[in-house]
Amino acid sequence: MTGEDLAAEAAARGGVVIRELRETAEFQQAFTLFDDIWHPEPSNVPVPLELMIAFSHAGGYVAGAFVGDSLVGASVGFLAADRTLHSHVTGAMLGRGVGYALKLHQRTWCLRRGLERITWTFDPLVRRNARFNLVKLGARPEAYLESFYGPMADAINEGDDSDRLLAVWHLAEPPGGERGVPPHPRVLGTAGERPVVAPAIGPMVLVATPRDIETLRREDPEAARAWRLAVREVLGGLLAQGARVTGFTDTGDYVVNRG
Repeated sequence: MTGEDLAAEAAARGGVVIRELRETAEFQQAFTLFDDIWHPEPSNVPVPLELMIAFSHAGGYVAGAFVGDSLVGASVGFLAADRTLHSHVTGAMLGRGVGYALKLHQRTWCLRRGLERITWTFDPLVRRNARFNLVKLGARPEAYLESFYGPMADAINEGDDSDRLLAVWHLAEPPGGERGVPPHPRVLGTAGERPVVAPAIGPMVLVATPRDIETLRREDPEAARAWRLAVREVLGGLLAQGARVTGFTDTGDYVVNRG
């Protein structure tokens, strides 16, 4: 099955039509969708309306997923060096597979233009995003970016540092990552809702993530802060030393090859 076939199948499964946005009213719909997802302060919107219009006009990627006339997902990216699209923001309704359909549409869009990879950033503490990026898509984190965006005033990130992993999706490879990862020792584990750093030997190790960091930020900010610092130290330290993240387990661990 070709990449275009996969993208069409994913869109059909999600019950959406995906296309590039061209009209001001469509960009406004995307702006409103992002606002409904992140509830940002006015000074901290994911992407301003004017910038979406400029990216689209300059040949960047601004697309939406529609059910009838209603926008239920959108993605905004800009062209970067080395035949790369940097996907700045993607937001979609949960539970319909719209985000996956958008990413496959984005992949097809890039391949048609001779691009070789897509990059984006994501919070290493959010399990569902890590699993989606590493297992569903097959992207790989290649850098740990500490406090990348500075303070972020929105309902999801507020009160926490904006550490991010830089995900790189090599488009020559088919979508999908490693599943059924064998057990390895943990260099970062859990005790209740708290992180626990432990020594471990061997070339392959696991780095745990919190069960639900967004709830933890609201209910136990001290524990959420402990997770941020522990993952920054352990996962960030491993990547800085040249280790590679090769997968993500069903129990919420990054699989790291440090050999």
